[in-house]
This record gives sequence, C-alpha cells and structure tokens, in this order.
Amino acid sequence: MFGIDPTLPAFVVLAGFAAGAVAYAFLFNDISREKQVGRRLQTVKAAETDRAAAKASRDRVAEVAKRRKSVQDSLKDLEEKQKRKDVNVKKPPLKVQLRQAGMTVTIERFYLYSAIFGLVLALLVFVIGAPLFAVPAALLVGAVGVPRWIVTFRRKRRVKRFLDEFPNALDVIVRAVKSGLPLNDGIRLIANEAQEPVKTEFRRIVDAQQLGLSIPDAVTRMPETMPCPEAGFFGIVIQIQSQAGGNLSEALGNLSRVLRDRKKMKARVQALSMEAKASAAIIGALPFIVAVMTFITSPKYIIPLFITDTGHLILGLSGIWMAIGIFVMRKMINFDV
Repeated sequence: MFGIDPTLPAFVVLAGFAAGAVAYAFLFNDISREKQVGRRLQTVKAAETDRAAAKASRDRVAEVAKRRKSVQDSLKDLEEKQKRKDVNVKKPPLKVQLRQAGMTVTIERFYLYSAIFGLVLALLVFVIGAPLFAVPAALLVGAVGVPRWIVTFRRKRRVKRFLDEFPNALDVIVRAVKSGLPLNDGIRLIANEAQEPVKTEFRRIVDAQQLGLSIPDAVTRMPETMPCPEAGFFGIVIQIQSQAGGNLSEALGNLSRVLRDRKKMKARVQALSMEAKASAAIIGALPFIVAVMTFITSPKYIIPLFITDTGHLILGLSGIWMAIGIFVMRKMINFDV
C-alpha cells in the first residue's frame, strides 16, 4: 500500500488561493465601481430627500406668507371701510342716532315733539315769574337739549344691554358651529331666541341676507345701528374668516373671551373710579346745597342774587364756571377701555 503524498493537498490549497487572488485582482475594479455606485445612489437619495424636505418647508413658508398677506389685505380693506363709516358711527346724524337708540319715531315727529316740549317749558318758566332772559334759554333747553339727551341716554342704555347679552350669543353660535350647523343657522337661532337688543341686531343681519347681501357684508353693517367696538370686532372676525379661512368656532370663542375680559376690565375701572366720581358729585352738588341752606336760614342774604341784575350776572358767570369745572372733572374720571 502506497501512502498519500502530503504535498498534494498543500498544492491544491495553494492553487485555490492563487486562483482566488487572480480572480480578485481581475474583479477588484468592478467591486470598487459597484461600491462607488452604491455610495452615489445613497448620496442621490439623501439629496432627493433633502430637496423634498426643503421644498415642503418652502411650501409651508409660502402658504403661511400667503395667508398672512391675505389677512393683512383683509385688515387694510376693513380699515378703509371702517374709516368711511366712522362719520356715521362716531358722529352720526340724528336719524341714525334714533335707530341706534331703538326708537321708532320718525325724524319729523321727533322735531315736532321737541318743539312742543320746548314751548311748554318756556311757557312754564315765564308763568313762574323767571327773568325774561331765562325764557329763550328754557326754550333752547327744552327743544334741543333735553330731547337729544334722552336719545343719547337711550343709546347708551341699549349698547349696555347689548354688551351684556352679546358674549352669550357668540357662545351659542360657537356651539352651533361645533355641532355641524352652518353659520346661517346659528345667526337665525340668535335672531329668534336671544334677548333684546341682540335679537333685533341679528334679525337685521338675517333680513339683509334675504335681500341678497352676504353674511360678512351684513355683519360689517352692524356698527351702523349698534355703535360699539364689540360689534365691529364681530364683523372683522367674520370678514377675515370668509376671506382667509380658518377655524370659525375657535375665532368666535376667542372673541367671546375677549369681550368678557373687556367687560371685566370696564367694571374694574368703574370700581376704581367710583371714589373720584363720588367726590365730583359732592363738589358739584355743594353750591346748590349751600344756596338752599342759606335761603332757609337767611333768605334776605341770598335773595338779591335772584331779583337784581347784578345777582343774575353773578349767577350766570357762576353757572358757566361750574359747568366748565364739571366738564373737566368728567373728563378726568371717565376712561375708555
């Protein structure tokens, strides 16, 4: 038996290593090229991902800028419209003031009632024996002063009642919108169920829609009959939402919170200024109190003020100076919020 030559396996192993080395030498370039191609593909994919992310970021920035520009344009448009309406809102004619006060009397009948009241007051002053110069003054006060003061008083009272109920109406609209109802139905709900004068103002919006106006245009006309900034805020919110889009329920909810905060701030300012108002009332009433007490205790001492020309002149100048002082005190203790 012949044994196996040990050099044969070694030769086979060496031949295998040699063949592998030769194959690796021939395939090295191909393998390196494949690796380079793989790295390039990864680089391209990463670059495409970065470009897609950058493009999405640019699109988001462009969308935000576009929406911001739309809101700014809407605000500028609303500001221009508001400037044109300020003449009829801040200093409205008497006919508009009567509508804002909720009075259904016509302007002609109002002038007639004012003239009758002025004549009656002048006749009453003449009958009680007042000086002759007091008669035309009473006529002026009765025909112009008192009727317009009544209109102003009713306007302020109506605005106050509107502001007390308006945030609750906005909350109802917010709940209606969140439940899936359109804004039209929410406005009709307030026009049918709310308390006055909110009910009347929203009824005007519904009537304007039936005449062909859109909701934003109808709402922006509310300050013409309700002269308060809160009504203008409501119109601005609806106008911006209709042009720029967004969450209407969230916008109206924020507006409701703002209105409630403004009301709280007004109440706080009023509470802080009550001491000054009480002092002003005491100072304003003090001359009349002293005059009455002097007339009761020493009538001969004060009666010349009412029966002599010099006394009438003193009373007139005193009244003018007192009116100026009351006006200054009123400006000092009244704050706009």
